[in-house]
Amino acid sequence: MIFFARLLLRRAALLIMLLAAVFVAVDLLPGDTARAVLGREAAPEQIAAKEHELGLDRALPMRFWRWIAGVATGDFGRTARGRPVDELLVDKFPPTLLLGGIALVLTVIVSVPLGTWWAARQGAASTRLLQPATTMAVAIPEFVLATVLILVFALGLGWLPAVTITGRAGFPTGPDMLVLPVLALAMPQIGWNTRVVRAALADAAQAPHVETAVLDGLSARVVLARHVLPFALPTIVTSFATTVGMLLGGSLVVETVFNYPGLGAVLAGSVADRDTSVVAAVVTLSGVIILGMLAVADGIRAWSLRGRR
Repeated sequence: MIFFARLLLRRAALLIMLLAAVFVAVDLLPGDTARAVLGREAAPEQIAAKEHELGLDRALPMRFWRWIAGVATGDFGRTARGRPVDELLVDKFPPTLLLGGIALVLTVIVSVPLGTWWAARQGAASTRLLQPATTMAVAIPEFVLATVLILVFALGLGWLPAVTITGRAGFPTGPDMLVLPVLALAMPQIGWNTRVVRAALADAAQAPHVETAVLDGLSARVVLARHVLPFALPTIVTSFATTVGMLLGGSLVVETVFNYPGLGAVLAGSVADRDTSVVAAVVTLSGVIILGMLAVADGIRAWSLRGRR
């Protein structure tokens, strides 16, 4: 327990350092927050009043400290346009969570069987295409892949919509509008995790106890389930935990390409307004989710190591 507490504290400290870097980065962006909100025709007195209202006339460390103190009590502050950030996250995060969740499920149900099959048939002619295919999937950025999917399946074949139409609840009006964004998010992660699953299983299969189990006449299924998978599981789970962060980051780009009603548009608008509170709130939310997934991965790793003793 002490080990996990220290690990969580280190990761929480890392998240705070990341948030401090976000404040500095947004502050260094060209432009003026007050003028972006009020417009170019605003008088200097209006600009000064707005800066005082937003706290922009304070030193950057003081602004960061006040924001962190508010977050500790559950208050993410207000946007530069006066809307509570908490309300904005409640409205826009569920569609992003839906998109990322479907992409994660698709990644798991495709990459685990594919990586297992690849590990079981290493060197076979049927698996030779997986090496270049997974490499290509990992190498292509999400926005490039999203553009290609739109060109092929929306503009070329006309099978799927290129943009997202939002209903009253803030979600896409039809499931077909999720297909291309989910594929754009999941395909790179499927390529990466397929390689991780294959490598983890191949490494675990080299352990001496696996060879002993094979010589004892156990079936391949029993050897895989009882002697290979428990050793490979921590690496696989850690990879999927990292994938959560990659999906959250990638969804912000993919949402912009497909006009999807999630945090992507919010983040793009907040960067344009130099709205530090919104950018930092999105980073905090993503960071907490990633920390939670990594904590789960650490727990599984500890359980696996205890089982080996």
